[in-house]
Amino acid sequence: MTEPSHIGELTQQQQTEFEAAAFRRLLGHLRERTDVQNIDLMNLAGFCRNCLSNWYQEAAGQAGVEISKDDSRRIVYGMSYDEWRNLHQSDASDAQKAAFEVNKPAHG
Repeated sequence: MTEPSHIGELTQQQQTEFEAAAFRRLLGHLRERTDVQNIDLMNLAGFCRNCLSNWYQEAAGQAGVEISKDDSRRIVYGMSYDEWRNLHQSDASDAQKAAFEVNKPAHG
């Protein structure tokens, strides 16, 4: 199989497959890094696990497939959101809360 020299030579199928693989790897990474709190992700990157689940739900809806908020979160977290919170979420520090107020997205 020949390898494309740049993205313009990728087929739509290849691009979709590679994007899906990268997304699955991102989910795996976030599932392993339970020490990284959602507020930390929001403060540093402007998105968190909940954002990813919302984006997933929106993409499904745009394709005519209804997925509940709970189901989209289960896809991202690998378990129910309540279970993840009970196992891994800690209370935000005052510094994290202050940083969030400065950095929170305009839509938030």
